[in-house]
Amino acid sequence: MGYLNMTDNSKNLRFAQQKFIDFLKKQGRASATILAYGNDIKQFVDFLTEEKKITQVTSVLPEHIEDFKKYLAEKKYIPKSISRKLNSIRTFFRFLLSQGVIKNNPASVVPHPHYEPAPPRILSKIEYRALRDCARDDPRSAAIVEVLLQTGMRVGELARLTLDDIGDKEIKIAPYESNPGRTIPLNSAAKKALQRWLDFRPKTESKSVFITKNGKPLPVRNIRALFNRLFKKAGIENATINSLRHTFIAHQLMAGAPIELIQKIVGHKRLSTTEKYLEMIKSQPQAINKLEEL
Repeated sequence: MGYLNMTDNSKNLRFAQQKFIDFLKKQGRASATILAYGNDIKQFVDFLTEEKKITQVTSVLPEHIEDFKKYLAEKKYIPKSISRKLNSIRTFFRFLLSQGVIKNNPASVVPHPHYEPAPPRILSKIEYRALRDCARDDPRSAAIVEVLLQTGMRVGELARLTLDDIGDKEIKIAPYESNPGRTIPLNSAAKKALQRWLDFRPKTESKSVFITKNGKPLPVRNIRALFNRLFKKAGIENATINSLRHTFIAHQLMAGAPIELIQKIVGHKRLSTTEKYLEMIKSQPQAINKLEEL
């Protein structure tokens, strides 16, 4: 309690929308999570105020949310995206319920659209070797590919790496928002590619490992654009930069690495997240207490 005052203003959709975002920030939620919730709820509130002429949270009914689902479908949103937006709306109304602004959550009875979640895209050895070949002539691109492939780290973590994070046998991932820090083993393939890039890396005041030609930290959007080009050049279809993280996890588990070790290295908060990859392993390999070089 305490985020909304029990006034007429607290029942205004726009006011409640802002207070919900303030609540998420005070909860320490990740910036990407707050941005996603913010965009989803804004779109929903825009729909209610512009299409339905509704301005009060207490006027929202389940049928209005169903109409919003239909509106999204007409706008060519895929079922997975609609389902995610519905989750955001349910969380928004749960917040209002906890604050005593509403007495019932109108989203709780609205079903999710049916869809089959796509399994993680795992690159085959032929594919990730082709990706490596396409990046080989550029030291920075080659290092980015190798580090992501050999460590399973997130693209945001790679973009935030500093020179101080690189050790002789390990890489330190600094704590960020809701994700705690951790240490990742640095194998010879990744170390060699990194050293080649660091020898080539222009002199700059920035301590970021990966920088632009102007010496500025390399943005995540540039890294994603790089992989779009590399995938196209290598003829790899239906893959994203996250496919390298999926590939690391799946291949290490297939090689027999302990699931608890992989969970710790990739920074999964729940073991169940890592366990999902076991469904893609057809045979149970002999357990080994080490990582395989891809």
